[in-house]
This record gives sequence, structure tokens and C-alpha cells, in this order.
Amino acid sequence: MSDEGQNIVEFSRVEYLALKQENEYLKQELAQLKRLIFGKKNERFIPTDAGQSSLFEKSSTEQEPISEPQTITYTKEKKKDKKQPVRLALPAHLPREEEVIEPKDKQQDAVKIGEAVTEILEYTPGKVYVKRYVRPKYVQPSTSANHDKQVIVAELPSLPIPSGNAGPGLLAHLMISKFMDHLPFYRQVQMFKREGLKLSESTIGGWFKAVCKLLEPLYEEIQKQVLASEYINADETTVPVQSSNKQGATHTGYHWYYYSPKNKLVVVDYQPSRSAQGPGEFLREYKGVLQTDGYAGYEQFAKKPGITLLACMAHARRYFEKALDNDKKRAEHALREIQKLYAIERKAKEDKLNTDQLTELRQTQALPILNELHEWMKEQYGKVAPKSSIGKALAYSIKLWERLVGYTQSGERYIDNNLVENSIRPVALGRKNYLFAGSHDAAQCAAMMYSFLGCCKLNDVEPFQWLKETLEKIQETTTCQLHTLLPNFQQKS
Repeated sequence: MSDEGQNIVEFSRVEYLALKQENEYLKQELAQLKRLIFGKKNERFIPTDAGQSSLFEKSSTEQEPISEPQTITYTKEKKKDKKQPVRLALPAHLPREEEVIEPKDKQQDAVKIGEAVTEILEYTPGKVYVKRYVRPKYVQPSTSANHDKQVIVAELPSLPIPSGNAGPGLLAHLMISKFMDHLPFYRQVQMFKREGLKLSESTIGGWFKAVCKLLEPLYEEIQKQVLASEYINADETTVPVQSSNKQGATHTGYHWYYYSPKNKLVVVDYQPSRSAQGPGEFLREYKGVLQTDGYAGYEQFAKKPGITLLACMAHARRYFEKALDNDKKRAEHALREIQKLYAIERKAKEDKLNTDQLTELRQTQALPILNELHEWMKEQYGKVAPKSSIGKALAYSIKLWERLVGYTQSGERYIDNNLVENSIRPVALGRKNYLFAGSHDAAQCAAMMYSFLGCCKLNDVEPFQWLKETLEKIQETTTCQLHTLLPNFQQKS
């Protein structure tokens, strides 16, 4: 073959490989698009190998002793009728409203021998009422030397908004309805209107700003306690913010979540962008362990003295789960190994191991699995296309490997960031309902409310009652006593 023909063959081969790689990439993009539109949303991995055994089950390679054939006889029993569903008793703490219904044909001399009681659940829509503070005025002789009479009147209890006419219960209801039940203020206005109360959105918006200003010292107290923690999980999510530059347009801002597992506190910080400056400023003075995903904005802490970075195994698993359509064999192998790691964590939780016992369990059982998985990943990475889904999954884990295995060094650390991701869910639901924040200031106020309600959720504290009592007490609470108002303090007490 001539040199010219050889060059054509070589060129055709290069072109073929490029087209093949492009085809694989487009197939991968199409699979991801189909997944977004039609696919399942959960990330649970179920191995296709039906014979796959659990980490703590008997190995399938252990054969049972072969026995002689036996004749088995049995008696078939008739199926019993299905049991009727049992109606649970209604909660005793609910108030009872009793109505006595006498028989229509009851005679005068009828003797009562008992009664038939039927309880049903009923509901009356929440009612708005006016609370009047009546403070009698008195004139009484003065105790001073001039013997002038003096007028006395009781002091008015401290109100959340001194110049307003909204009580703590109403304000708490408005905040909980929006940031926990995801009802925008305009919908709440419509609901109040049906009950005969006319409120404007601007009035409620003013109340919202006043509540946030009142609670700002408490928000700063949460920040202080989270930053004092030795271990923090961090993650971020988008929040659309109405733009003042162009009518009808929205700007993509970010809510950054910082969660302290030990204190059971979460603080949300709003930033106009996803720039590394956001976490850099918030964590400027932080010293301890910081667990995040692989976002490049956290790389600034890798060389910062006093900070140890951990990665999230759930994020690594997510890449392999997405790669199932691209390279099922390799992706399933990685997912099976990661599944073993989570099985260890579940067993530790079931056995209620303390932190020292959990550390030992991870060192003896999880670390060998991780080491073997790491070697397999490095070996496989050279055999796949770097831009393919499986290539990206392998690259992600290999790059962050030291941070991914860091959780095994202490039983106080978590294998992933799932707890802080759970705190983000209310924001995602809120986006679907009220669509956007009205301004950057409103987005920061929303971050404050998500912080308070997230702390309530983490500590199993009823949010309405907590917020109502906090609004009643905070004006009389000194700075050094602010921590007593936090949900985690109330849960301990």
C-alpha cells in the first residue's frame, strides 16, 4: 500500500474513533435526558444478580451437606377470611365536644342502663380573633411629700412588633405556613379573606421583615454555635431571586447549609452567587472537620491550617448510579461495594455502637473494602473513555479518595452528607410554590427562617409553638441567655 493510501487509512481510523467517542457521548446525554423526564428519582441500587448475598449473611459458597431424598407430606389448610381492619382509638389529648342525642320515642319512666358512644374526628378551620389588653387606670394618693395624687396603669406585655397590631401567634402562623407548609403570602391573604379578614401582602411583608429583624440575634447565636463545632457538613442549593435590573427576570442565588451533627443545629447563609467567596467568608475563622461534595469552591480549605476536608460517599455513589446506562458491569460492581459500606453503617446503628466501637468496626470491615475498591478504580480508569459517565464516576472518586475514606478515622463522622441534604428539601419544595424571593434581603430573611425551622426539625420540636414562645420571650432575653431559646437547648431541658 502506498504512503498516501496508508495516510488515508490512518486518518479514517482516527476519524472513526472520534465519531465513536462522540456517539457514546451523545448516547450518554440522551440517556440522562430520558432519565430526567421519565426515569426514577431515587438512587437505591438493587443488584441484578439475584444470588448476591448480604455482607453479614452466610456466604453462598458454603455448601449445605447433601442429604438423601425424602418424601414430604403436608396438609393443606383452608385459607382463613381476611381480618377486618382495626380502627385505632382517637388520641386522648384532643379536646372533646359532646352532643347528647336522646331517643325520640323515650317514655317518661324510662330507666337509663348505659350509653352508646361514637367518636368521630371533626375539624373547624383556624379562627383569627382579636385579643384585647384592658389595663384599668387608678388614681391613688402619692407617697411623696407633696401629697399629689398619681395615676397608675399596668405595663403592656412586650409585643413582637411594638408599633404593629399583630400578635406572636399570628406571626408564627404566617411564618410556619410559608416556610414549612410552603404557602406563599398571597395565598394566605386569600385564605384570610374567606374568613372575613382583609390583609394586604404589603402588610404581611412588613411583618415578615420586622420578625426577621427581631430574630436576627438568635440567628447569629446559631451561627456562633455551628462554627464552634468540631465537625460540620456543608452543601448548597439554588434560590431564584427577583432581579431589579430587568422586570420579570430572576437571578440565581444560593442558600449554603452548614450542619453541626453534635449540636443538632443547621444555619443557612444566603449568597448572591456560587462563588467560593461565600463559604470562604462564612468559614473564615473555622477550625475542624468539614464534609462537603466535590465542588471546587471548597478546595480553598484543603490547604488551610486547622481544617480537615472529608468527601461525601453518597455523591460518589450518585455518579456510578448515573453511569449504569453507560457501563452497567463496572457501575454495578462499584455500587455493590459501596452498598457493603452502607450495610456496615446500618448494622452499627442497629447494634447501637458507641463512637469507639464504630471506629473499630470501620477500620476492620469498611477499610479493607475501600482499599480493594480504590485499586479496582485505578485499574479500570485507564480502560474507559475519560468523558464517559463511568469515566467521570471513576475520576470523581479517585480524585477525592483520601477525603472519601476519612470518615473511617472516627465514629463521630458520617459516611455522607445526607443529613444536611435532608435540611435542603424544604427549600426545594418552597421553590415550586412561591417561585422566587422578592429581593436579596428577602432571600437572606428566608435563610434565617429555614435555619430556625431546620433546627426545630432536627430536635423534634413543634415549630409553631417554639416560634410563638420565642417571639414572646426574645425582647426580654439578654444576649448571654439567647442560647436558652434555641430548639436544641429546649429539647435537652
